[in-house]
Amino acid sequence: MKAQLPIKRLNLLSGLLAAIIGIIFHIIISHNSDDPKKYFFTLFTVLGVITVGFANVIIMSILSRFYKPQSKQFKVFRYVLTYPVSIAIYLLVWPIIASAANHQWFYNDGRLFLAFVGSGIVINTMILVLHDSVLLYEHKLYSELELSRLKTANAEAANLLLKQQIQPHFLFNALNTLKALYHSDTETADTYIVHMANFLRASVFRHTSNISGLKEELELLNDYLAMQRMRFGTALNCSIAIPYEEIKAYNLPSFSLQPLLENAIKHNNFTQQDPLNITIVQAGDRLIFSNNIQKKKIKLDSTSYGLANLAERYKLCCGDDIIIEEDEKCFSVSIKLLKHEGSNY
Repeated sequence: MKAQLPIKRLNLLSGLLAAIIGIIFHIIISHNSDDPKKYFFTLFTVLGVITVGFANVIIMSILSRFYKPQSKQFKVFRYVLTYPVSIAIYLLVWPIIASAANHQWFYNDGRLFLAFVGSGIVINTMILVLHDSVLLYEHKLYSELELSRLKTANAEAANLLLKQQIQPHFLFNALNTLKALYHSDTETADTYIVHMANFLRASVFRHTSNISGLKEELELLNDYLAMQRMRFGTALNCSIAIPYEEIKAYNLPSFSLQPLLENAIKHNNFTQQDPLNITIVQAGDRLIFSNNIQKKKIKLDSTSYGLANLAERYKLCCGDDIIIEEDEKCFSVSIKLLKHEGSNY
C-alpha cells in the first residue's frame, strides 16, 4: 500500500493560513491608515498566501509521482522548487494588485522588490512548516496502519502454524487405531474411515479460517468422538448440553473443542468399569468442558500440542484467555463463546 498525500487537508490548511494572515494584515493596516486601497492590499496578501500554498501542494503532487513523501529526494526537491516559485508568485501578483488599486509599480524599485522577495520566502517557510506537520501526522497514521496490518498478518500466520500441528498429531493416532480395527473388525473400521474423512474434510475447508460456528465445531467434535468410541467403547462418555438456539448464535476459534477431548483422553486412564465422563455445558458467554480425573501413573511427554496450543490460538484470534480449573476429582476448561462471526477477532 502506497502512502497518499492528504491533498484536501493541505489545501484547507493553506486557505486557513491565508485567511488568518489576511485578517491580521487588514487589522494592522486599518489601524495605521484610512486609505481605501487597504482592501486591495489585503486581497493581495490573501491571494499571495493562498497561491503559494496551492503551488506547494501542486509541486508535492508532482514530486510524489517520482519519490516517496518521506524520502530525502522529495524533501530536497520540494525546498529547491517551492522557494523560487513562491517568490515568482509574489512578483507576478504585485503588478496585478497594483494596477487594480491604480497604484504605480516598478520592478526597479529595489526596496519594494526585496520586500516582495522576502514576503515570498517568509510565507513559503510558514507553509512548509504547516504542511510538514500534516505530512508528519499522516506518516504516523500510515505507519500505525502498516504496523497493525503486519501484526494481523503475523497473528494469522502464527494461528495457521498452530493449527497445522493438529493434522499430523491426529493422523498419527487415527491411522494407528484404524490399523488395529482392520485386524479385528473391518465393518467398524469402514465406519471409522467415514468419520475420519469428515474430520479431514473439515480440516481442509477451514484451513485458513480463524473462526468457525459453534455448530460446525460440535459436528467436528462428534466425528472425532465417534472415532474414539469405536476405539474405547463404553469406557468413554460425553454429554453435550447446549440449547440449539445458542448453538446457532455463537462461534469459536477453529478446532477448539477437539483438542480438549483429545487432551482428556491422553492424560487419563479409563475402563468400562471406571469410564471417562466428559460434559460440555454453556454458562453465560462461556463454554465449560470438564472431565473426571483418573490420571495415568506414567507421565507422558508433552508435544507442545493441546491446551498450550489452544490457549495461544485463543489469544491470537480474540485476545481472550482460557480458564483452567482442577481439583482432586474434576478438570475443567472454560473458553469464551464469540458472538459475531463477522467481527475481526
